[in-house]
Amino acid sequence: MGGEEARVRVTLLAPEEESEVAEAAKEVLEMLLDKMGMAASVTPGAQPKVEGETEAAPAIAFDINGDDLGILIGRRGQTLSCLQYMVRLIIAHQRKVWLPIFIDVGGYKQRRHQTLQALALRVAEQVKAKEVPFTLEPMPAYERRIIHITLANHPDVTTQSIGEGEMRKVVILPQEK
Repeated sequence: MGGEEARVRVTLLAPEEESEVAEAAKEVLEMLLDKMGMAASVTPGAQPKVEGETEAAPAIAFDINGDDLGILIGRRGQTLSCLQYMVRLIIAHQRKVWLPIFIDVGGYKQRRHQTLQALALRVAEQVKAKEVPFTLEPMPAYERRIIHITLANHPDVTTQSIGEGEMRKVVILPQEK
Protein backbone atom coordinates (compact mmCIF):
# COMPACT_ATOMS: atom_id res chain seq x y z
CA MET A 1 0.00 0.00 0.00
CA GLY A 2 2.61 2.52 1.08
CA GLY A 3 6.19 2.82 0.03
CA GLU A 4 7.64 1.10 3.10
CA GLU A 5 7.96 -2.57 3.85
CA ALA A 6 6.26 -3.88 6.96
CA ARG A 7 6.68 -6.95 9.11
CA VAL A 8 3.47 -8.54 10.35
CA ARG A 9 3.37 -11.00 13.22
CA VAL A 10 0.38 -13.35 13.38
CA THR A 11 -0.49 -15.68 16.22
CA LEU A 12 -3.40 -18.05 16.41
CA LEU A 13 -5.71 -17.86 19.39
CA ALA A 14 -6.05 -20.98 21.44
CA PRO A 15 -9.61 -22.41 21.46
CA GLU A 16 -10.12 -21.40 25.10
CA GLU A 17 -9.06 -17.82 24.28
CA GLU A 18 -11.54 -17.74 21.40
CA SER A 19 -14.35 -18.94 23.67
CA GLU A 20 -13.43 -16.22 26.20
CA VAL A 21 -13.58 -13.60 23.46
CA ALA A 22 -16.93 -15.01 22.29
CA GLU A 23 -18.34 -14.80 25.82
CA ALA A 24 -17.09 -11.22 26.19
CA ALA A 25 -18.62 -10.30 22.80
CA LYS A 26 -21.96 -11.81 23.85
CA GLU A 27 -21.91 -9.77 27.06
CA VAL A 28 -21.11 -6.56 25.14
CA LEU A 29 -23.90 -7.25 22.64
CA GLU A 30 -26.42 -7.98 25.40
CA MET A 31 -25.40 -4.80 27.23
CA LEU A 32 -25.82 -2.70 24.07
CA LEU A 33 -29.25 -4.22 23.38
CA ASP A 34 -30.27 -3.55 27.00
CA LYS A 35 -29.12 0.10 26.75
CA MET A 36 -31.17 0.40 23.55
CA GLY A 37 -34.23 -0.91 25.38
CA MET A 38 -34.49 -3.95 23.12
CA ALA A 39 -36.07 -7.10 24.55
CA ALA A 40 -34.12 -9.71 22.63
CA SER A 41 -32.15 -12.89 23.18
CA VAL A 42 -28.61 -13.46 21.92
CA THR A 43 -27.63 -16.98 20.92
CA PRO A 44 -24.53 -18.40 19.23
CA GLY A 45 -25.02 -18.48 15.48
CA ALA A 46 -23.29 -19.54 12.30
CA GLN A 47 -21.42 -17.35 9.86
CA PRO A 48 -23.26 -17.31 6.52
CA LYS A 49 -21.49 -19.37 3.87
CA VAL A 50 -21.13 -18.03 0.37
CA GLU A 51 -21.27 -20.69 -2.35
CA GLY A 52 -17.98 -20.91 -4.16
CA GLU A 53 -16.05 -19.35 -1.28
CA THR A 54 -13.02 -21.19 -0.07
CA GLU A 55 -12.65 -21.92 3.63
CA ALA A 56 -13.45 -18.88 5.76
CA ALA A 57 -11.45 -17.69 8.74
CA PRO A 58 -12.88 -18.73 12.10
CA ALA A 59 -15.37 -16.20 13.35
CA ILE A 60 -17.68 -15.54 16.25
CA ALA A 61 -21.33 -15.36 15.23
CA PHE A 62 -24.51 -14.43 17.10
CA ASP A 63 -28.20 -14.49 16.28
CA ILE A 64 -30.50 -11.94 17.88
CA ASN A 65 -34.11 -13.04 18.22
CA GLY A 66 -37.17 -11.31 19.57
CA ASP A 67 -40.21 -9.30 18.53
CA ASP A 68 -40.11 -6.09 16.47
CA LEU A 69 -36.37 -6.14 15.79
CA GLY A 70 -36.59 -4.45 12.41
CA ILE A 71 -35.13 -1.31 13.96
CA LEU A 72 -31.93 -3.29 14.64
CA ILE A 73 -31.62 -4.12 10.95
CA GLY A 74 -32.22 -0.61 9.66
CA ARG A 75 -32.39 0.51 6.05
CA ARG A 76 -30.52 -2.02 3.90
CA GLY A 77 -28.96 -3.51 7.04
CA GLN A 78 -27.03 -0.36 7.94
CA THR A 79 -27.98 -0.36 11.63
CA LEU A 80 -27.04 -4.03 11.92
CA SER A 81 -23.67 -3.34 10.28
CA CYS A 82 -23.02 -0.49 12.71
CA LEU A 83 -23.98 -2.63 15.70
CA GLN A 84 -21.63 -5.38 14.50
CA TYR A 85 -18.84 -2.83 14.00
CA MET A 86 -19.31 -1.38 17.49
CA VAL A 87 -19.13 -4.83 19.10
CA ARG A 88 -15.94 -5.57 17.12
CA LEU A 89 -14.36 -2.28 18.22
CA ILE A 90 -15.26 -2.74 21.89
CA ILE A 91 -13.90 -6.31 21.92
CA ALA A 92 -10.75 -5.28 20.06
CA HIS A 93 -10.16 -2.53 22.62
CA GLN A 94 -10.94 -4.71 25.65
CA ARG A 95 -9.16 -7.89 24.55
CA LYS A 96 -6.45 -6.45 22.29
CA VAL A 97 -7.46 -8.96 19.62
CA TRP A 98 -9.31 -8.50 16.31
CA LEU A 99 -11.62 -11.38 15.47
CA PRO A 100 -14.38 -11.33 12.90
CA ILE A 101 -17.71 -11.04 14.70
CA PHE A 102 -20.93 -11.62 12.76
CA ILE A 103 -24.32 -10.58 14.08
CA ASP A 104 -27.62 -11.56 12.47
CA VAL A 105 -31.10 -10.46 13.43
CA GLY A 106 -33.89 -12.97 12.86
CA GLY A 107 -32.06 -14.57 9.93
CA TYR A 108 -31.90 -11.29 7.96
CA LYS A 109 -28.31 -11.73 6.77
CA GLN A 110 -28.87 -15.34 5.77
CA ARG A 111 -31.92 -14.36 3.69
CA ARG A 112 -29.99 -11.43 2.17
CA HIS A 113 -27.12 -13.77 1.20
CA GLN A 114 -29.54 -16.11 -0.56
CA THR A 115 -31.28 -13.20 -2.30
CA LEU A 116 -27.96 -11.76 -3.55
CA GLN A 117 -26.76 -15.13 -4.81
CA ALA A 118 -30.02 -15.66 -6.70
CA LEU A 119 -29.83 -12.12 -8.11
CA ALA A 120 -26.25 -12.66 -9.28
CA LEU A 121 -27.12 -15.89 -11.08
CA ARG A 122 -30.27 -14.43 -12.65
CA VAL A 123 -28.48 -11.32 -13.93
CA ALA A 124 -25.57 -13.45 -15.17
CA GLU A 125 -28.00 -15.42 -17.35
CA GLN A 126 -29.43 -12.15 -18.74
CA VAL A 127 -25.93 -10.84 -19.49
CA LYS A 128 -25.03 -14.14 -21.14
CA ALA A 129 -28.15 -14.07 -23.31
CA LYS A 130 -28.02 -10.38 -24.32
CA GLU A 131 -24.22 -9.98 -24.21
CA VAL A 132 -24.68 -6.55 -22.64
CA PRO A 133 -23.15 -5.51 -19.28
CA PHE A 134 -25.52 -4.97 -16.35
CA THR A 135 -24.83 -2.62 -13.44
CA LEU A 136 -26.35 -3.49 -10.06
CA GLU A 137 -27.48 -0.94 -7.50
CA PRO A 138 -24.89 0.48 -5.08
CA MET A 139 -24.22 -1.90 -2.19
CA PRO A 140 -21.83 -2.30 0.74
CA ALA A 141 -18.55 -4.19 0.35
CA TYR A 142 -19.72 -7.42 1.98
CA GLU A 143 -22.71 -7.60 -0.41
CA ARG A 144 -20.55 -6.87 -3.47
CA ARG A 145 -18.22 -9.62 -2.29
CA ILE A 146 -21.13 -12.11 -2.33
CA ILE A 147 -21.86 -11.20 -5.97
CA HIS A 148 -18.18 -11.49 -6.97
CA ILE A 149 -17.71 -14.86 -5.24
CA THR A 150 -20.98 -16.28 -6.59
CA LEU A 151 -19.95 -15.50 -10.17
CA ALA A 152 -16.19 -16.10 -9.82
CA ASN A 153 -16.29 -19.44 -11.65
CA HIS A 154 -19.12 -18.60 -14.04
CA PRO A 155 -17.91 -19.48 -17.56
CA ASP A 156 -19.85 -16.76 -19.40
CA VAL A 157 -19.56 -13.61 -17.26
CA THR A 158 -17.08 -11.66 -15.18
CA THR A 159 -17.59 -9.01 -12.50
CA GLN A 160 -15.97 -5.78 -11.45
CA SER A 161 -16.72 -3.03 -8.95
CA ILE A 162 -16.99 0.58 -10.06
CA GLY A 163 -17.63 3.85 -8.31
CA GLU A 164 -16.47 5.19 -4.97
CA GLY A 165 -17.65 5.11 -1.37
CA GLU A 166 -21.32 4.41 -0.81
CA MET A 167 -21.98 4.60 -4.56
CA ARG A 168 -19.73 1.60 -5.35
CA LYS A 169 -21.55 -1.04 -7.40
CA VAL A 170 -20.94 -4.29 -9.23
CA VAL A 171 -20.98 -4.54 -13.02
CA ILE A 172 -21.61 -7.98 -14.51
CA LEU A 173 -19.95 -8.21 -17.94
CA PRO A 174 -20.00 -10.84 -20.67
CA GLN A 175 -16.81 -12.90 -20.71
CA GLU A 176 -14.47 -11.88 -23.52
CA LYS A 177 -14.20 -14.68 -26.07
